Amino acid sequence: MADAATARPGRPAAATREQALALATRRFLAEERVDVQAIARELGLARATMHRWFGTRELLLGEMLANLGEERLLTIRRQIPGHGAGALLACFDRFNRELAATRALGVLLAQEQERALRILISSAGAVQPRMVAVIERLLQEDIDAGAFEPAIAPSTLAYTIVRLAESFLYNDAIVGIRGDTERLREVEALLLGVDA
Repeated sequence: MADAATARPGRPAAATREQALALATRRFLAEERVDVQAIARELGLARATMHRWFGTRELLLGEMLANLGEERLLTIRRQIPGHGAGALLACFDRFNRELAATRALGVLLAQEQERALRILISSAGAVQPRMVAVIERLLQEDIDAGAFEPAIAPSTLAYTIVRLAESFLYNDAIVGIRGDTERLREVEALLLGVDA
């Protein structure tokens, strides 16, 4: 039980931080705008509580997208049999194809392009650093198992894989490669040292 001196004054929150994040995720996947005030109202929370938990709407979106990305990538890796460069490439390729086909992400990029890109590709945000970390972890697991020997440091390889995916999937519509998962697979195969 919390000590009276350390307990927060006032009534307890009507919902948890995890419930707020789950509702934001459901709204996003339903291709609805993630509205912090609407989420607070629906859950019976004060705006101040949402602000304390997430700060800004961008930070909420960033955490939500990072969680979705990590969970999906780890799920895909568990479903891909084997180890080594070929299995890693299959995992990253499937993940990239799913991202490119995710309608909710397309809606976010179409409706709020600048904000969406800031959230997705900023090294100061939640998404990019967490995706780099989870990919580095997957690379390291195969290295530790003796199934993969990268030509460059795992941290550099993970960062490069994420930055390439950002360019091919979100960023470079001007040069005609947004969503070009075939070319992305070819480049990732080269990085991993395996035939595409």
